Amino acid sequence: MGSLRSVVLAGGGTGGHIYPLLAFADALRRHFPDIRITTLGSPKGMENQLIPAAGYDLRSIPAFQLPRSLNLDLLRTPDRMYKSAHAAGEVIDEVEAEVVVGFGGYVSVPAYLAAWRRELPIVIHEVNVPPGVANRMGMKFTKRVAVGFPHQLEQAEALRNARLVGVPLRTGITHMDRPALRPQALYHFGLRPDLPVLFVSGGSSGARTINLAVAAAAKRLAHAGIQVLHVQGGRNDPFEVPKDLPVPYVVVPYLSDMQLGYAAADLMLCRGGAITVAETTALGMPAIYVPYPFSNQEQRRNALPVVESGGGMLVDNSELTPEWIETNIIPLARDRQRLAAMGGAAARYGRRDGDEQLLRFVLEAVS
Repeated sequence: MGSLRSVVLAGGGTGGHIYPLLAFADALRRHFPDIRITTLGSPKGMENQLIPAAGYDLRSIPAFQLPRSLNLDLLRTPDRMYKSAHAAGEVIDEVEAEVVVGFGGYVSVPAYLAAWRRELPIVIHEVNVPPGVANRMGMKFTKRVAVGFPHQLEQAEALRNARLVGVPLRTGITHMDRPALRPQALYHFGLRPDLPVLFVSGGSSGARTINLAVAAAAKRLAHAGIQVLHVQGGRNDPFEVPKDLPVPYVVVPYLSDMQLGYAAADLMLCRGGAITVAETTALGMPAIYVPYPFSNQEQRRNALPVVESGGGMLVDNSELTPEWIETNIIPLARDRQRLAAMGGAAARYGRRDGDEQLLRFVLEAVS
């Protein structure tokens, strides 16, 4: 393996860009303890909560929304882009970066531009189909593109020649021994060891449809002997869960330690974001995916290959009702053999080495 002295990582806005960036930063630090890691973010994104808390240097540069259609005039005209790229370039020069690795989000574009002007190697990591607008623009400056999932290579013309590396995930997830951690996780949430646990999470911002459907099915789940661990999600209104249920139904507003949730769970009900799908499959977690409906369907595309390989189920947002939960989730949650088969299929689809594979790709780019 080669060596690296200084790297700039760019990505921000949402967890889908920031979590892989952080997992990759951890891999860099593991292999090169003295490396200088500098991250670029925008003043308003989620990165301001997540990156400094993880112990990495975050520099803010101005970032702004890009138009949906791409043309090179866009780069020549706005002085805003010039200012952003200039700010990114100053950071790149100051830390003497050898490579820029971008994970998407508007803040990546000025970093790609600044690196291109300096003839520095650029590596792009993309998890969606179609690729995000920032990474599509970055692809005008570099051929070194890495992707998280096999379906991306088939479904996006722009990604046909990309390198499949997987999604960088935290070692807390990839090295986790779920059965070993389970007793501690159940105890932590006040759940019983003798009954199945349905783990419900709509992602960091939550998912109102999922929350309301599961809460409305609380009595049916409880009377079938199914416990629920329900993450409300940061931006969501509270929901009513009936009191005096015969088995535990635990609601937590936000779960910073998802490992414990995964360890307690027998089955998950979740959205189909790229990071969620990467984590559930890396862990061999049987899951029911409810893709976010108001987008270009990338969540459906993320989850479908897992479902086709036998590792989960898919339900449309509009079809997730208390009745659907009763008909589909209750029998599944009580069927240990079927859950084990689903978990095995999910694990065969999943990858645990995205961080190491991306590092190998970056080292090739630098050498």
